[in-house]
Amino acid sequence: MPRSTSSQVTSAKQEDDDDDEEADNVVSQQASFLLPSPTAARRLHSARTSDLDLRSRLPSRLHSASDERSSLLGFGEGPNRSYTEPNTSKSRFSRTTSQGSIRIPKNHSRASSWGLRLASALGSGRRFTGNGMDESKASIFMDERAWYDQFTSTDWVHDSIADAFRVRDLRARKDLRGRIYAWFDGAQGWILVALIGCITACIAYFVNVTETSIFDIKEGHCKEGWYFSKRKCCHGQEHCPSWVTWGQRMSLTGVEEKWVDFGFYVFFVVVFAVLACFLTLLTKTEIPSSFSLSTLDENLAADKHNHRGEHNDKGGMSPTDPSDTEPKPSTMVYYPAAGSGVAEVKVILSGFVVHGYLGVRTLVVKTLALILSVASGLSLGKEGPYVHIATCVGNIACRLFSKYNHNDGKRREVLSASAASGVGVAFGAPIGGVLFSLEEVSYYFPPKTVFRTFFCCIAAALSLKFLNPYGTGKIVIFEVRYISDWKSFEMIVFILLGVMGGALGAIFIKASRIWARTFRRIPAIKRWPVLEVVLVALVTGLASFWNRYTKLAVTELLFELASPCEDKISGLCPQNGSEILAVMRYLCIAFIVKSVLTTITFGIKVPAGIYVPSMVVGGLMGRIVGHLVQYLVYMHPDHAIFGSCPKGGRLESCVTPGVYALVAAGATMCGVTRLSVTLAVILFELTGSLDHVLPFSLSVLVAKWTADAIEPLSIYDLLTDMNSYPLLDNKLRPIFTADLSSITPTVRSHRIIDISNSPLVAAQALRRKLDHLHNAGEIDGGLPVIRHGILVGLIPAPDLEFALDKLDDEEQSLCLMATDVMWHEIIEDDDDEQEHDPTDFTPYIDPAPVALDIHSPMDLVFQCFVKLGLRYICVLRDGQYAGLIHKKAFVRYIKELEEQGMTDPS
Repeated sequence: MPRSTSSQVTSAKQEDDDDDEEADNVVSQQASFLLPSPTAARRLHSARTSDLDLRSRLPSRLHSASDERSSLLGFGEGPNRSYTEPNTSKSRFSRTTSQGSIRIPKNHSRASSWGLRLASALGSGRRFTGNGMDESKASIFMDERAWYDQFTSTDWVHDSIADAFRVRDLRARKDLRGRIYAWFDGAQGWILVALIGCITACIAYFVNVTETSIFDIKEGHCKEGWYFSKRKCCHGQEHCPSWVTWGQRMSLTGVEEKWVDFGFYVFFVVVFAVLACFLTLLTKTEIPSSFSLSTLDENLAADKHNHRGEHNDKGGMSPTDPSDTEPKPSTMVYYPAAGSGVAEVKVILSGFVVHGYLGVRTLVVKTLALILSVASGLSLGKEGPYVHIATCVGNIACRLFSKYNHNDGKRREVLSASAASGVGVAFGAPIGGVLFSLEEVSYYFPPKTVFRTFFCCIAAALSLKFLNPYGTGKIVIFEVRYISDWKSFEMIVFILLGVMGGALGAIFIKASRIWARTFRRIPAIKRWPVLEVVLVALVTGLASFWNRYTKLAVTELLFELASPCEDKISGLCPQNGSEILAVMRYLCIAFIVKSVLTTITFGIKVPAGIYVPSMVVGGLMGRIVGHLVQYLVYMHPDHAIFGSCPKGGRLESCVTPGVYALVAAGATMCGVTRLSVTLAVILFELTGSLDHVLPFSLSVLVAKWTADAIEPLSIYDLLTDMNSYPLLDNKLRPIFTADLSSITPTVRSHRIIDISNSPLVAAQALRRKLDHLHNAGEIDGGLPVIRHGILVGLIPAPDLEFALDKLDDEEQSLCLMATDVMWHEIIEDDDDEQEHDPTDFTPYIDPAPVALDIHSPMDLVFQCFVKLGLRYICVLRDGQYAGLIHKKAFVRYIKELEEQGMTDPS
């Protein structure tokens, strides 16, 4: 019998592809004659899926309690669930992966997988024939998908439709109990975000109070209690007898006190930093994968995996051909507790699943390590890690309600609100937190989520207000008030500060990249991360001790830089014009030291944020410029440009250097992070001054334009790009010069399931095709089902793996991929034989995958992936199957366009 192939399969296939195809078709031809009895045929075409008790097949280790390595959508224990029932309110049983594993070993259950829910919907007495197709297609979404494999992507469309069916069933009940259930279902979101806000505020309070007490141990201790900070011990007194320095405590003959203080200061800086590093290393995760990811932490020195792809005859890009001889990438190692985690949270919120990154262990370890890293005095902040910590709280809290625990799309709405509360408690700026989530991290932000996010931030701010972590009765990290308004001539300086701040932020990004690619790739540094932490801490201790403004905590330093002299808080208040130059020289030294330390500190293996350190560097620069303008006014008081200044007043009667410091701080942070509206609002909430909203906003605008001109990528975009995160940026606007045909891969036999000759396919052949997908890094891909070149369905790779793992004898099994054999109607029904046949794979097949014509414009493809959140799109030519575009391959194509400059800068 002749071999059946798709009309689109090219004749230039490789030999191994031809062999695989021939073997598959021979089996298919033989299978069409292996139906000796009506009983076998009846079992073959049974469309009813029986209740599957899969718990008995789960290894005992898969039932352990959830920890930090639990899946992003891990569940608590629950009773067995029938997958034939569309009732989504039933609880699921636990699914956790083995440590560091991506693929589930053979014969392990994939309980709660989407494929099994798809099997339930399609297997309830329906076939893919005749008018039943529409009904079958509608039933796909009756069950929720509740579990995603490691490094797979969320299918937003299915999650949204599944939740719609859940709500429809809930609202269908008109009795009193049904109405109560409906009311409680609507209230769950508000209860959840309020709880997240309160818990996040409690964690922030614990971190703030603890790190403040530990920070001052580097300089001495309080007689009243070693755990008292210097401020609490002295109660604002300038000369405090209760505070004892280490030089006074450990007086050594012939050694000056300052040298003893210096030794203890360096010692504690190194000790705290090393302890923070050791805690961070506890979250080390090793994943043997074939993905192009380099890491999942802020490591700019990670070896970027080459995109293993092939170009078809049209120049398009497709996933790796399994016949390639390239070795598989080495094991990926990352530390979830390292860095700020903002870039990774952004990728997760875009729909990428990373098990353990938002788990309990990461939350606990990062909180404790953050206290030590900030207390060490390194040039880092705690505001960025607050975003990661708050998102962990949100992820864990979602387990309280099945509505969010069992739906990945709904869960990410809550995670968006959680990330916003992290910024809200970090700066004491709830409105800024909402804008941060909208502008920076969230991928899907519907109007309902905006209001809930605002409520979450308000709940966090109120909780922080009652806890009073700063002892000032305020929730902001510092609060400054400017009495005098700005003068018209200062607007030129504010614009100049915006240019300087944006350039400084862009230069920092370039310097961080250079430092990571040189020093951090030294074999010893790369192999032992703690060695880099020791060296950075040692340099920080040696360089910071001698200057008061490098010795201060970054938050206190920023407070002093931004404070006006009327508050008598800042030590940067020259009494007359002759002292201004001395203050500027002192600030210049601090500016150089802080700039270098911030550059070499970013990316080390401790929890570290970049927000406040970048603001400190900008604040130092702005304060220098402010004093320079002040000096010009002092030297030329009668100049026409300074005509609006009062005559004979104090130095700050005309120019307030603190305003310049805060303007430059916001501009520099904008240059690093490219936040715009969020920053302007945060600066307004810190000062509460309506008069200075215009200078803040204008400097941020100019800074963003300048930074984009020098370095197109923000620091988090750089991390996303260098670590090859599969993020399809919805704010990006690529410029396409071709249609879908330019990237459609060549159809190959190991990428399709051809049932032209027979609906039966050998299980071993399916396993080989599945391995091809896994080797290409597409464990969330799919295999189209083709009959005579026509696309008749698609089976997702996770569901195919689950179905194959259920087979008792995979080597001898033949799997049914379609149910429309002509003679099945003559078979009599037998209830004893209506049990589910494990070789019947039809319940796992999606009969209506999303497909586009090969001549579709690329803008349409981009919008489908971005707006619909699809995993893959099938391609048709004249109604026949022509290829499949996976989301990760499309992301690689977009990255190539970015490298070629084919994006719209507007």
